[in-house]
Amino acid sequence: MKHVLFIQGGAEGAHDEDAKLVASLRRELGSEYSVRYPRMPKEEEPDYRAWARVIENEMEVAGDRVVLVGHSIGASVLIKYLTAGKPQTSAAGIFLIATPFWHDHEIWHWPEVELSEDVASRLPRRVPIRFYHGRADETVPFEHLAMYARAIPQASVLPLDGRNHQLNEDLSRVGSDIKELG
Repeated sequence: MKHVLFIQGGAEGAHDEDAKLVASLRRELGSEYSVRYPRMPKEEEPDYRAWARVIENEMEVAGDRVVLVGHSIGASVLIKYLTAGKPQTSAAGIFLIATPFWHDHEIWHWPEVELSEDVASRLPRRVPIRFYHGRADETVPFEHLAMYARAIPQASVLPLDGRNHQLNEDLSRVGSDIKELG
């Protein structure tokens, strides 16, 4: 059995809304994969440290070679967690959807999850990293994808035409890419 850890987005009702993404991913991956989907604390007002503790605990349960998937704020917290220290377990792949790029900006400013200048060198080597972002995202500006491409040049960035913040509740592309890991 292969293990996937999906980290939800933030905002009131985000866990229930992202459950549709998880259902799509589970359908795409099939019975060879176990997808864990923890409810994050205080989803309406995410706290980095509290979410990082959940990620750490979930990664320990999943063990080595876990596939990590994050959506929106959950993707931001996940990438920060992976670059802030050395996780106890190794990832098989990192798949990030509609990820806000937190930087010195009036709206997109969350100091706890801002990435360091050397973020690219802090990520695990030889682990595929993919960013997905819908061109029709009404929540996180599409331009944030280009910011990640500059900050993490070893990552693949996949712009998706006609897709909204929830990727139209269709993670078939993400699931297909996860299956390519073998």
